[in-house]
This record gives sequence, structure tokens and C-alpha cells, in this order.
Amino acid sequence: MIRNLLKPGLQDSPFMTKPPFSFTYGGQSSAELLKTWGRKCDTRLLDSRTEHTLTYTDPKGGLVVRCVAIEYNDFPAVEWTLYFKNAGSADTPIIENIQALDIEWERGATGEFLLHHNIGSPCQPSDYGPLETSLPPGATKRIGASGGRPTNSDMSYFNMEWGGEGMIIAVGWPGQWAAEFVRNKSTGIRVRAGQELTHFKLYPDEEVRTPRIALLLWSPFLMKLFTKGWNGDWISAQNIWRRWMLAYNVPKPGGKPLKPQLFGCSSHFTDEMVTGNEANQIQFINRYLEEGLKIDYWWMDAGWYFCNGSWGNTGTWEVDTSRFPRGLRAINDYAHSKGIKNIVWFEPERVARGTWLAQNHPEWILGGANGGLLNLGNPEARNWLTNHIDRLLTEQDIDVYREDFNIDPLNFWRANDTEDRQGLTEIRYVEGHLAYWDELLRRHPHLLIDSCASGGRRNDLETMRRAVPLWRTDWRLDPLGTQCHTYGIAMWLPLSGTGTGVFTSYDFRSNMVPFTNCIWDVRVKNADYDLMRRLTEDFRQVADYYLGDYYPLSPYSLENDVWMAWQFACPDIGEGMVQAFRRANSVDESARFNLRGLEPDARYTVKDIDACDSKEMTGSELMEKGLAISISDQPGAVIITYKKKVE
Repeated sequence: MIRNLLKPGLQDSPFMTKPPFSFTYGGQSSAELLKTWGRKCDTRLLDSRTEHTLTYTDPKGGLVVRCVAIEYNDFPAVEWTLYFKNAGSADTPIIENIQALDIEWERGATGEFLLHHNIGSPCQPSDYGPLETSLPPGATKRIGASGGRPTNSDMSYFNMEWGGEGMIIAVGWPGQWAAEFVRNKSTGIRVRAGQELTHFKLYPDEEVRTPRIALLLWSPFLMKLFTKGWNGDWISAQNIWRRWMLAYNVPKPGGKPLKPQLFGCSSHFTDEMVTGNEANQIQFINRYLEEGLKIDYWWMDAGWYFCNGSWGNTGTWEVDTSRFPRGLRAINDYAHSKGIKNIVWFEPERVARGTWLAQNHPEWILGGANGGLLNLGNPEARNWLTNHIDRLLTEQDIDVYREDFNIDPLNFWRANDTEDRQGLTEIRYVEGHLAYWDELLRRHPHLLIDSCASGGRRNDLETMRRAVPLWRTDWRLDPLGTQCHTYGIAMWLPLSGTGTGVFTSYDFRSNMVPFTNCIWDVRVKNADYDLMRRLTEDFRQVADYYLGDYYPLSPYSLENDVWMAWQFACPDIGEGMVQAFRRANSVDESARFNLRGLEPDARYTVKDIDACDSKEMTGSELMEKGLAISISDQPGAVIITYKKKVE
């Protein structure tokens, strides 16, 4: 069924008669209702994508259901979002149990269903850890968000495989979503996903939207049509997903693709930014420059506003002029004069009691004057916030808007709903938050947004189209944990960030990711800056490989007596790297890893970037016999690069 969405002639596909979504309206199933409703399809070419709008209209009450689908002509991918509008003059009957995705799929005679998915970011060493769930006949697996933040407990991305082919599914909803995989007794499976709770009527002229659903199908046949170098398994499919993410989803500030970057930050030495001031921020910037540590951005975290000595007192969004008499602009201007951009932390959604918002506009807050959640579903509150933050971004000349979100919104949303309007507060909030970001980006086309939410708790697809996770988890500065985080998150998100805080090669390389935050106390003048300069130069040498394909080379493990390794491959230029880690309690001084994504007959120059010598190996040797790596340090980390020789 969905496969036909990837071919020409959408109007003739089963999608038109059996849509991949469902809902209940006035107690009746959409599967029966839509057969009797008016139906219209419009198609238009966007670029390398085609938009198809399927519209159903209730002939009795005036409910209009639109499904806006985007077909990607250069990837085996399709996505859609539903819109429900009351075009009548009276309230609608109850609309409920809206499943933005509802499909049934039949596999072939061989190969059982296996679901690949990942833990979210609950702030543990296991954040983003890979999971596998078998789905034999009769099995049911339900996965969902927790507390209203979409990747609080589980990632909202799935790869379901069967018999050498499969389907990647993503739920784009920065709210409370749920997905269910139900096997029948034969060879089929039903997959449903959407907002967890919907039970509401719509007022005349009122419209709501659903989560965005994205599907990417993979099989040997499809991969021959859409890509080269297909290796025939679910990991290869993940790399098609990564390429699609980079091509169509990852933000491009100013129209330019993002590149890996190095940050500098003092917040962990100045009680976040509560004790930060103009002098100590410039002092830190100067020390990085004095030691020849070139950073791309200076990071100012929580606490620069009026907060009465506690960074959690959020809700008065003005620069604390007692500590920053010339505003943050003085620091940002100084950094810009040195070729360094800036990142500034905000948390506008959480409002503390006694702050400006709580005192002056309790009607905007779900929780009132006692504090709580700024209701971005309220147009007046959203407009105020948009204009206020826009002014700060402009006046303080801020390059990266770092938005945190340290509160679970679900109870606030549901407590605000009436019995016949359940799920509406959440929908309006999600719509409002996305509209808020969209307007900031419209006004500031070069702006980059950080999606932090107590780490990585809001990293769904809809969010990732507007922001990047510069701080992917609050489980921080832990080499073992970060290795495990990279192992899992790289399957889904090509760009993410974390911090490194100890002056050692093992710590830096374990925490070396596309966006690496150097949280070093550079006020210490007798540290090993030669090592730090060499490590940051190493990062510059290999960082672009993070934009390539990703292959885990070792098993995933949280144990401290093993090796862990992965490969980033850029087959278009014949280059890549391997990062390998010997953990502290591993007794094995060497290990061998079979590389992937190489040309069997090509010759590659292979080099440990810490060594002066190199060697040549063929692609087939590296893939079949494997690359032998030795690490004498315990713990220790190496980076091996390879480059195809041009004959």
C-alpha cells in the first residue's frame, strides 16, 4: 500500500481508497465513514518532492479532513500530516482516537518481524541505547512518550525489518505520542501511531493538526533505485535515513549546511551563569585564545537573567545588569571581534513563582501566579514571547538560541482540558511552540536553535527540522556513558553535541562528537595545553566524517571491561574514520573490526592519527579480515583514518 506512494500515479494508488490513518467520529469508524464522504486530490511539484493533498468532506456536518503528503523523488520516503477542520456552523460530534498512522502490512513467507528502536534521554549512561523487540504472531508492543516530552523515555523512531527488507517509521510530535505494533496470527502486522489522547469536539471554523508521520522503505530493489553501495541490512537502511535527514531535515541557518563545531564554556566553574559576569566571561575567552585553543562558539548557560541567585528562577527574561551592566552584548561583541560566535541559554516555557511573568500575566500560565507552564497555545502569550525574545536576540546579538525545557508539560495540558476537549490544550501548545520557533527563524534566517530539554528529551522529527541537540543528554562528562550515547543516537541523528571536561586524550575522544563543548577550566595555567591543542586539531582534521554514513563495529555494552568501536564512512570521496575505545578494565590490548561501506578492489591508506606511519590495505581486506587495532593505554582511545588511493 504505502509502497505505491513512492511511485508515480499517486491518484491510482490504494492510498486514495484506504488511507494510512484512522479516527472515530461520532462513534463511527473512519474506515466506514470515509467511503461515503466527498474526496478530492490535488498534486503539485515542489522541487525534488511532490506534494499530494487528499481532502475528505463530511456531507452532513461539514468536517473536513485533509491529509498533506510529501513524496520524496530522490529517497524511498514519504511523510504526511492530518488536519481536521470544522467547516460547519455547529460544533462537531466527538472526534477521538486519531491515529495519524494506521497501516496493515503483510510480510513474505520467510523472515519474522523484528523491531529496532532506542531508549530516549532519561539522563542515564544507557540514554539512546539500541533495543530489539521480536514480533512473533500474536505479539503486541506499545511504546510512547513520558510526561509530554517526546524523547523523555523512548526515541520516536523505529526500524521494522522482515526477510531482508523493512520500514523506518518516525513520529514527529513534540508532545505525548504513542505507537503500537500488533501482530496477527498469520503473516501480518498492524502499526498505529499518533497523539496518545484525542477526544474532542471542534467549534465552527476551528482546525487542528496531528503528528507528522514519516516512512522510509528499504529493500534490495528500492535501494538499487535510490542509492549506491547498498549492503543489504537494517544498518545500511539507517544510513539512507541519515542521508535523508541531512538532505531535508537538519536545519540550514542562512541556507548553509551545518558543520561540526567546537564550543567553549565556563558555566560548570561559575555555578552555571549565576556568578557569571562580563569580566570572567571575557577572561575565559582570552585564556582559550592565549593557549591557541580555537573555539567556534562561546557558550553562556543558565543564570544570566534576574534569578535571585538560582538559575531555576525562570520567568524574568532581562539581562541582570548588576553583573552585566553593558548587557551580554559586550561579551558577544568581544567574541565576534575574535572570530567567535555565541550561544545563550533560555528556558521560556517554565515559569517560577515571583518572576515577572508570574506576577504580571498569571492568566498566561498553566499554574497561574504560583508558576508552571507558559501556555504557548495562548496566542497573546506566544506573541509576547516572540517579540520579547526577538528583541533580546537582536539587542544582544545572539547567534545560537539555546532553549531548555526542564518541566514535564503533560499534567498541565490535561488538567486544562474539559471532558469534551481532551487533547486540545496539548495540540494548541505544540502548534504554538512550533509557530514560535518558525517566527524566530523567519525574523532571524541565520539563527541556530538548540533543542535542549533536560538534555535530549525533545528530539522528535518535527523538532529536529528546526533545531539540533547541542546538549543531547544531561548525563554528562562521562566517557563510558558518552560512548554509549554516540553508539545509539548516531543511528538516527547525524548531528548532536555533548561536553568534555577532563584534560586527557581518552576523555576528549570519548566525548568527541559533531558539536563538542570544551568545558575546561582554562584559568589553570599549568595544564597540558600541548595535548589539548593537539586533540582539538585532531577534531578539525576528522570532524567532517561525522556527516557520512555510520556503522557500529562492536557490540553495544555498558560494561567497563570491553572495547567499543564505530566507523564513519564517506563513500563519495572514499574516506572515513574509525573511533575505537579500550575501556578501563579491558584486559585485551588489541581488537579486530570488520569495516563496511568500502570498495572491495580499491586500495586504502590507513593511518592512526597519533602515529607517523601508515599502511595500505584493500577494501576487501578491511571488510573481510578486519582492521587490527592495538591500544596500550588502559583506558585508551584511538582514531584511525582511511583514504582511497587514486591509481
